[in-house]
Amino acid sequence: MAGVLVLAACATSPTGRPQLQFMPDSQIRTMGLDAYSQIKETEPTIDAGRQVDYVECVTAAITPQVPSEYAEEGWEVTLFDSGQANAFALPGGKMGVYTGLLEITENADQLAAVIAHEIAHVMAQHSNERMSTEVATALGLGALQVAAGDDPERQRAMAALGVGAQVGIILPFSRTHESEADEIGLGLMADSGFDPRASIQLWKNMSQTAGEAPPEFLSTHPSRSTRIEDLRSAMPTAVYRYEQAVAAGREPDCTS
Repeated sequence: MAGVLVLAACATSPTGRPQLQFMPDSQIRTMGLDAYSQIKETEPTIDAGRQVDYVECVTAAITPQVPSEYAEEGWEVTLFDSGQANAFALPGGKMGVYTGLLEITENADQLAAVIAHEIAHVMAQHSNERMSTEVATALGLGALQVAAGDDPERQRAMAALGVGAQVGIILPFSRTHESEADEIGLGLMADSGFDPRASIQLWKNMSQTAGEAPPEFLSTHPSRSTRIEDLRSAMPTAVYRYEQAVAAGREPDCTS
């Protein structure tokens, strides 16, 4: 069954990377909308004021550069009153920004780097890919578990294989998603008229405020040094796109 699903669900990300996607888009969007509603019900929000205007200004400058197919009814962003330095974007065009992120980002360009990165996850359909990968992995491991029978030694081997699948399959896919979202998001913020060079300082800020990170091979995110080096490698093209956006009159005026 897992093999049939893999063969039937081949897709390609915006960067040209092969993907596994067999969840219906409509189901993914519905799940995104449901998750957004649940978060809004359980976490405090800020509905008006200077911070809200600032976040909406940055978001409104970026979303016109996103193909409408990813949010047919437009994008909605909510500011959550929480100290965590985080943001998210969900299929269906829903976004959340936490006030803690506003304390880390020093200007609109740095905030745009985070927002563009989160939207890039939606553009690359990473939610679908992650769910499809985990389902396919579970199906494969389930078949092996049945084959193992009741032999304790073989059961322990299957348990070890489960750990191997987590480290060798699911976590690397998460790191791939983060790196891909960095690449797509860098171009998206540049096309919107935000200086992509601010993304490097953003991650330096993150490094200074975050605690000790786990080894990269056990993390769902690339190490901060890897992330910064990848951004530097992609910067010449991003700066060119930024200069083209400015020449076209896209110069967002968003102040905190």
